[in-house]
Amino acid sequence: MEKRVYCAKCGQEQTYRINSVPMVGRIKDEMYSYTGQEARCSTCGERLQVDEINDMNLRLLYDLYRKKKGIISLEHIRAIPVRYAIGKRPLSKLLGWGELTFTRYYEGYMPTRQYSEVLKRLYEDPAFYKEMLERHKELLGSSRSYEKSLKAVEKLLVLSRSREDSKIDRVTRYLLYRCEDITPLMLQKALYYIQGFHYAFLGIFPFEEDCEAWTHGPVFKEIYLRYKDYRYEPEQERKAFDASVFTAGEKVVYDSVINFFCCYSGRVLERITHNEAPWLKARGSLPLSAYSEEIIGKESLGQYFLAVKEKYHMVNPGDIRAYAEDMFSQSCVVPVG
Repeated sequence: MEKRVYCAKCGQEQTYRINSVPMVGRIKDEMYSYTGQEARCSTCGERLQVDEINDMNLRLLYDLYRKKKGIISLEHIRAIPVRYAIGKRPLSKLLGWGELTFTRYYEGYMPTRQYSEVLKRLYEDPAFYKEMLERHKELLGSSRSYEKSLKAVEKLLVLSRSREDSKIDRVTRYLLYRCEDITPLMLQKALYYIQGFHYAFLGIFPFEEDCEAWTHGPVFKEIYLRYKDYRYEPEQERKAFDASVFTAGEKVVYDSVINFFCCYSGRVLERITHNEAPWLKARGSLPLSAYSEEIIGKESLGQYFLAVKEKYHMVNPGDIRAYAEDMFSQSCVVPVG
């Protein structure tokens, strides 16, 4: 059923179309520019007030503010009770906060930077949560609540340990070993291209994990959380990596991606992925600045890279170079006028 809202100009409820438009908002005397959405009457073109669109634009504005100030996102705050199977009030007690403090943050109240850092660590580090749970379990007042939350966090810890030697983790360590100046942004794009070209040349995806269509391009979320603060220091000792864990076919794909994509900056690779169908299809009509955890489907990814392989007449992974150079040229084109 089509959604309708009242149009004052038409004098009745009408269907509407949604357009992406540039917007400017103010928070605490600071101005923020972003791409939001507006509703226009399908009959007369009058701008309409649609509560869910207004709410989304407000969330986009506050997401920009949170990102600039390094404040944890509302989505991550709301994920914490689910991850650890605990209520909002009991969690606030475990943290040693007022009983309703976490509830206010869950409902959208902006945490201070100090509280935000605690919440970030809570979201990212199950071991930190388990330690807190064990230390303050008497505050829960119910052994059942404690056991339920303990079971949830132990499941996360087992999953985390099992991933430490997963294929994507081994490839990540290889990329860090091979690329001295790799950044978290570049790392994500390299993993994305390895996922796509591995399928195109070898017929299977190397990673079970799905990547998501974030604002800055495709992202493997668990790897992002683990390496988002990674910085290479010239004086640090590089850990040796035994590449014999890969087959010859796998290694030539990985090395080709390193040679022909990792020579560009993370920002350049971001622009390239913004022009590719898998990321565009996953995000649909979302504005560029909109938060999203939409999955880039493996079917979409596989079809795209098979088509790229055919279009560029690739015989072996070394032929990736032509595609990389072509996409780099396109990403550098600046519109005239």
